[in-house]
Amino acid sequence: MTTRRKFIQGAAVAGPAALATPALAQSTIKWRMQTYAGAALAAEVIDPAIKMFNQIAGDRMQIELFYADQLVPTGELFQAMQRGTIDAVQSDDDSMASPTEVTVFGGYFPFGSRYSLDVPVLFNQYGLNEIWDEEYSKVGVKHISAGAWDPCHFATKDPINSLADLNGKRIFTFPTAGRFLSQFGVVPVNLPWEDIEVAVQTGELDGIAWSGITEDYTVGWADVTNYFLTNNISGAWAGSFFANMDRWNELPEDLQTLFRVCCDQSHYYRQWWYWGGEANLRVNGDKLKLTTIPDEEWATVENAAQEFWEEIAAESDVKRRVVDIFKKYNADMVKAGRPYRYG
Repeated sequence: MTTRRKFIQGAAVAGPAALATPALAQSTIKWRMQTYAGAALAAEVIDPAIKMFNQIAGDRMQIELFYADQLVPTGELFQAMQRGTIDAVQSDDDSMASPTEVTVFGGYFPFGSRYSLDVPVLFNQYGLNEIWDEEYSKVGVKHISAGAWDPCHFATKDPINSLADLNGKRIFTFPTAGRFLSQFGVVPVNLPWEDIEVAVQTGELDGIAWSGITEDYTVGWADVTNYFLTNNISGAWAGSFFANMDRWNELPEDLQTLFRVCCDQSHYYRQWWYWGGEANLRVNGDKLKLTTIPDEEWATVENAAQEFWEEIAAESDVKRRVVDIFKKYNADMVKAGRPYRYG
């Protein structure tokens, strides 16, 4: 007579063995993934997550990580992923030249966020996840997870103390940020990420509006610039993890879940790494002198952003949906008051 306890004991012994047999018979799933980040930055923003995934997945799956422009130029990342040349990508929509309606909102959408926590709330509680999923599903790409990076500040060779000081400055920045900043005389320049430091040294660039102060120090830009402008045009870069849809759908559900968990760990790591790093280097950093454009003058830029939002919203129904979410969210934060918004 088989008792319930004996049946459970037998299942507990047989279960793992039964699961292990087909896994051993399968060959290891191998993915190639490319990030927007160069090696120095990738050590913080993506390496830990991929190492964690590979360690847990073991011989079931391994991801080979490539840094900025190693397999394809960053501007060709989307096409390479869509074709299956690359299985997965970490980037913002803007930098990888995504053909979707949401591309302009990736990277630094001017004044879309004030703090890094705004980004995950916008995606997870205000509906951006659903829109991103819809848009990428149309083009054969899986949008897996969005998160925040650092704010967007200017690091320059010459001091910026007024809007007039921006006029004529050749700045490496994101496409949408460059489009917005050009009205203030900024000359946006697009170069491979690894070439930026030398371009500043040789005078091809006057500065960078691609990151906060943490990245300026981490990747070497603080060594070739002299000043850091405390005003920013966005409180946080919005970036995501993506995968070729066919490759994603081929994964067993538990490996999909593991990948999502590692993405979430990456998002969490960046939240405190950037938040603490920005404050620490402003206070204790010895390479960049801080400058500030007065609030009343900077309000001109903030007001221009509202006009820019409407210009973007007029381009399509999807863009209108996204802009309306940004407007609703930011209005809610103002109504919520401190600490969500000050002043």
